[in-house]
Formats: sequence, C-alpha cells, structure tokens
Amino acid sequence: MKQILIETIPFTVSPVQLTEGMRAPSGNPMVEGVLATAEVKNGNGRYYSKDLWNREIDKYQEVVNQNRACGELDHPESQIINLKNVSHIIRKIWWDGDKVLGKIEILPTTAGNILKALIENNVMVGVSSRGMGSLKEIGETMEVQDDFELLCFDFVSTPSNPGSYMHLIKEGKENNANSYLKINSILTDILCANGTCPLF
Repeated sequence: MKQILIETIPFTVSPVQLTEGMRAPSGNPMVEGVLATAEVKNGNGRYYSKDLWNREIDKYQEVVNQNRACGELDHPESQIINLKNVSHIIRKIWWDGDKVLGKIEILPTTAGNILKALIENNVMVGVSSRGMGSLKEIGETMEVQDDFELLCFDFVSTPSNPGSYMHLIKEGKENNANSYLKINSILTDILCANGTCPLF
C-alpha cells in the first residue's frame, strides 16, 4: 500500500552562498547542496536504490525544466504542494556519485522570507524529500519499492532523522539569547509587513 514517505538529510550552506555572488537572475538568493542519497540505509531505516532515484530524478528534471519544482516550508502529510506555503524552487538538479545535488532559489514569498531569515541567522533547518510509495521489510531495513514517486523537496524545522539539519556556517561566535531575539524580531517584521499581525 502506498504511503507518504518523508526523508530528511543534512543540507549545509556556506556563508558565501547567500552573498551577492549566489543570486538568481531575479536577484533572489540561491543555495546548493545534497538533496538525497541512494544506496544507504537512512535514519528512518529505509533504503532507496540508485536505479529508483535515477528514474525519479530523470522525471523530476522535467518539473525543474518547466519551472514547477517548488517546495514548502514545513511539509504536510499530503501529495499536494500548497502554493501559499511555497518557499523555494529548485533550478538545477544533478548527480554526484550516489548523491543528488540541487541548486535552490529562495523565493520572496512569506514562507521564503522566513526561510531566508532563518538561514541568515544560523538557525538549523533540514531539507526533506516528499514522495509516495510502498515499503518491503528486508531484515531490519525497509526497502522502498518500485511504485515510489518523488513529489518535491521541502525545508523543515523538525526533521524525521535526528541531526539532519541544514545550517549556515559563520565565523566567530554569537550569544544564543541575542540570536533568538534577533530572529524573533525579523520574523515579526515579515509577518506584520502587510499591516496586520497574526496572534502569537
């Protein structure tokens, strides 16, 4: 039986990725890194073969080419990509050994502005694949079956795998309390930009 399959892996962003040198033609910031890994048992105990990922990345390449490779900030247990929650779009996707890499444009949407603020302020977030498929138990491993279909890649605040976070590496140290206050202020400014503030 098919089910939603969500996998999270580390996605490390270097400081140079958010400078003027890493901008899309639109002027939006770009980041790049590993989106998925084949041929390993992941933190959820699931195994994806390279052939399976190869097939899905080939299909997803069409979505990228058609400017439809959007993802959400925090993903739902759903097959549908909710456009009001879109934070980014994948502009390029390719293989490096057993790893799937991607170049991602952060969009100036409400969710995208929040994602950008979090990354710029060294808040750790994860990147996750979202797909539909069934599993077969083989020993202690759940093998993802041939009916798997990749839906998108999302950014998440609470990854399914412990330690699977994306973060911005900065030189020097910052006081954690001051960082949280700064992030809270940025998020409030973004959410209240239209003249109405949500209740917290």
